[in-house]
Amino acid sequence: MRVTPSLLSADFTRLGEDIRIVEEAGADGLHLDVMDGHYVPNLTFGPTVIKAVRRATSLPLDAHLMIGNPTEMAPLYAEAGADAIAVHPETAPHLHRLLAHLSGLGVRTGLALNPLTPLEPLRDAIALADYAVVMSVNPGWSGQTYIRGSMRRVRRLRAIADEVHPGFGIVVDGGMNARRAPAARAAGADTLVSGSAVFGAADPGAVVRAMRAA
Repeated sequence: MRVTPSLLSADFTRLGEDIRIVEEAGADGLHLDVMDGHYVPNLTFGPTVIKAVRRATSLPLDAHLMIGNPTEMAPLYAEAGADAIAVHPETAPHLHRLLAHLSGLGVRTGLALNPLTPLEPLRDAIALADYAVVMSVNPGWSGQTYIRGSMRRVRRLRAIADEVHPGFGIVVDGGMNARRAPAARAAGADTLVSGSAVFGAADPGAVVRAMRAA
């Protein structure tokens, strides 16, 4: 199981140090929660911060764009150093064009799926994209309570993907910890995003190692 800590929960007064701790603990990448204050109420960071993170680590960076205008903004995050970019399908009226454009830039493309985003209508998009981020909390804040039943959605998504795109990756984001990791893996996920469980712990590195082992 891959683990990608979410920097939204890191201490931004010591961001480089927090990155070093999880990198040395074996983190498989870093998750960047980009929020614009419109699509979700919270406001986080933009391409400048991602450029700084890119200079601080060689780990893969995946950006989750919780923004209302990904068609205009997503290429800027690719230019800033994001290796993978996930967008919410409902925010991109020309989703095929956006995914194709990002793929042409050499970026892995993802679909960010809210807790009630219908899965069946996205079959064609799943066939085109590289992965999906299944939200097991509502987007917009770190530290929310895990939504029960989220693993059923992961299993349904895995079944659809196995039909149309067998190599499709599934990321679970929200309330993830070592205790929930086995269920996520069994449901068909290959990557866990964890923010507060990692950076809110006294020893973030130990949490990363426990999640990967679980």
